[in-house]
Amino acid sequence: MKPNTRPRTPNFSSGPCAKRPGWTIEALSDALVGRSHRSKEGKAKLAEVIDLSRSILGLPATHRLGIVPASDTGAVEMALWSLLGARPVTMLAWESFGKDWVTDVVKQLRLQDATVLQAPYGELPDLSGVDFSHDVVFTWNGTTSGARVPDGGWIPDDREGLTICDATSAAFAMDLPWDKLDVVTWSWQKVLGGEGQHGMLVLGPRAVARLESHKPAWPMPKLFRMTKDGKLNEGIFKGETINTPSMIAVEDAIDGLNWARSIGGLDALIARSEANLAAVSAWVARSPWAGFLAKDPATRSCTSICLEFVDPEVTRLAPEARAELAKKVASILEKEGVAKDIGSYRDAPPGLRIWGGATIDTADVEALLPWLDWAYAAAKAEIAKAA
Repeated sequence: MKPNTRPRTPNFSSGPCAKRPGWTIEALSDALVGRSHRSKEGKAKLAEVIDLSRSILGLPATHRLGIVPASDTGAVEMALWSLLGARPVTMLAWESFGKDWVTDVVKQLRLQDATVLQAPYGELPDLSGVDFSHDVVFTWNGTTSGARVPDGGWIPDDREGLTICDATSAAFAMDLPWDKLDVVTWSWQKVLGGEGQHGMLVLGPRAVARLESHKPAWPMPKLFRMTKDGKLNEGIFKGETINTPSMIAVEDAIDGLNWARSIGGLDALIARSEANLAAVSAWVARSPWAGFLAKDPATRSCTSICLEFVDPEVTRLAPEARAELAKKVASILEKEGVAKDIGSYRDAPPGLRIWGGATIDTADVEALLPWLDWAYAAAKAEIAKAA
């Protein structure tokens, strides 16, 4: 039977993600449009994003935080191009974006002393075998695989290399151990539902020391340059952006951060995301056809919740047939207006991906779950009829 209850908001995209509950275009009414971002008011807006982010995340005073170009991708590549080359590097990859950073290091920067530790979608590499005399690059949460590192216990305090962490789908939804992380990146478009284009970059003291002591062997584009005359450009971390930011996107980021503060800050954001994962977990436990791509409960993401087919009738099918089924399920859900952008990432195993970040109400997740059963049955029936 087709369910009667629909999610209030059907937006379950993993990026850009759903706006905060109650968001309307009026949230942008105070945007500093038509003005320079270098004006006193413009710099104040940019500094507000930095200050609110620092406060909500509990960032130590020792760590710089800046707004940089080109979303999380720009922030990660800025760190890789600026910091790597002084030591050997170990790249950890278990999903699409981690593999992108491997490509950057191995094929673009062409570092000869790079070690790559990979794992299939849904799994993690052996973290106990990581050599921390190297610089180490990894994603905290695999946005396309639904697998996250369980904590920071595997990172030693006396490490010699830097830890460079892509936390774009983890920041504001997971507790990040700042003392273990020398570089952290994210974008506005994930957990707080902001707009794309801009990235955030955290530099700990060890990363700053590397920047001021190491000159990369390759040319540095203007967008990546964080030093002047061998010293850190502190202006980047006070709202003096390298390129021109969208002041409308800035206003939206401020709105999301103020909402986060109003509901109780980081603890409340984490609780909302974990509640969404718990709702899906309870449903998966009784589902005959859906399972988590991440098998270990300790490594399951509470933001990018990735599901695969476990129905024996389907697991016997060729990958192309499973992919067709996944697309059909997602299409049915979208046509019904109950779930948009819910298909698995193009490089991931066929299945579904439900965004469970803090802007998603758990009531909407709970309303969605019966629709998944209905759409799955309908998709199987359609494919069987066509055959």
